[in-house]
Amino acid sequence: MSTTPHSLQAHDTDVHRNHTPSSSYQIRLGSCIEACTACAQACTTCIDDRLSDNMDYQLRGCISADLDCADICSTTARVLSRQAGFDASLTRALLLVCIHSCRTGQVRHYTHINVRDRCRSCSDACRTAEEACRELLYSLG
Repeated sequence: MSTTPHSLQAHDTDVHRNHTPSSSYQIRLGSCIEACTACAQACTTCIDDRLSDNMDYQLRGCISADLDCADICSTTARVLSRQAGFDASLTRALLLVCIHSCRTGQVRHYTHINVRDRCRSCSDACRTAEEACRELLYSLG
C-alpha cells in the first residue's frame, strides 16, 4: 500500500495558487513519484548487473541510457515531492524529459529483453514510469 498520496495531502491547500489539486491529481502525483523512484532503482540495478559481466559493446548504449534514466527519474520524483513551490511550467518540462528518458530506456533494452531478465525488469519499470508521467502531464492540462 502506498503512503505517498497520503503524505502529499498536507500540500492540498494553497499550493497551486490557482486551484486546489483534486484527489485524482494527488493519486496520479503519488503514482508518478513511486513509478519514477522504482524506475531509478531498476535502472541502477540493471547497470550494476551489466557492469559485473563481461561488457560487450552493445550494452554500452543501454548502460548510458540507464544512467540518464535513473538520474532523471530520481530528480523528477524529488521535484514532484516538493509541491509547496509548485511551478506548472517546470513540472510539465520535467515530465516531458522523464517521458523521453524512459522511452529511450525501453528502446535500448529491447534488443536484450529476451536474453537478460534484468533488462526485462528495467524495461517494464521504464514503461510504468513513462505511463505515470504521461497521466500526470495530461492531468495538468
